[in-house]
Amino acid sequence: MATIGNFDGVHTGHRQVLAGLRARADALALPTLAMIFEPLPREFFGVEPVPARLTILREKLPLLASAGVDRTLVCRFNHAFSSQPPEAFIRHWLVEGLAVRHLVVGDDFRFGARAAGDFAMLQTAGERHGFDVESTRTFSTGDARVSSTRVREALATGDLAQAELLLGRPYTVSGRVMRGDALGRTIGFPTANLKPGRAVLPLSGVFIVAVHEAGQPVRDGVCNVGYRPTVDGAAPRIEVHVLDTDRDYYGHHLTLQLKHRLRPERRFDSFDALKQAIATDESAARQWLQAAG
Repeated sequence: MATIGNFDGVHTGHRQVLAGLRARADALALPTLAMIFEPLPREFFGVEPVPARLTILREKLPLLASAGVDRTLVCRFNHAFSSQPPEAFIRHWLVEGLAVRHLVVGDDFRFGARAAGDFAMLQTAGERHGFDVESTRTFSTGDARVSSTRVREALATGDLAQAELLLGRPYTVSGRVMRGDALGRTIGFPTANLKPGRAVLPLSGVFIVAVHEAGQPVRDGVCNVGYRPTVDGAAPRIEVHVLDTDRDYYGHHLTLQLKHRLRPERRFDSFDALKQAIATDESAARQWLQAAG
């Protein structure tokens, strides 16, 4: 029992598809498998605009497992993979490699060189090789389809509540803490600098976060997500000031649950103005946390 897709975000629509796959697999006593791609096809081809990643691979794998996927096949999406004729993809991956009995894909799914393969070709191949092909159903909230695009749109405007509704969970970012330039420490607000793992971030601004680290109590923090326009503005950065601790997080893996957006990211005319803004952000975060209990 297999499905193929990007599954970026593993949102509620994805989870409905995976729940259906899980139920059918249980009825037939078969395992479930999700085929995903790294990098994502649009990232590989450089199709502009490249969509912001909702989940990097490390985040996506446990989400798929929690949605009922027994095995995840991560295919390296490169020139050789994208150049396969669609017939070769079906034979090599679906028939010989996976011995698929039932396949679930979107009815707009395209595959193979020049995207020549489509849903109808899969159905014909399934009749010949003995596997069923099912189209994913559309799942909606309100009057619109649940999609990774809608999640990105909600995050881009700072609407964390809408993003949580679509995802079925609070939005999180994670990464390993790397050495920074220690600027925050010099102005009295030391930060843990997370390697984003994304070329494009789905949101920006200053947020109140819950800081999760394996084996440690959850702590509150204030996080800047964006490009540090006052300092350099060159590359995406995730910097979190963890409240009420002097712990050194270097080398540790942190997950940040975004709880509330304080303000957009903006450029300040001086470091003194930046320092004052950060102090104001911390004060506002403490007030919000106290009010939220």
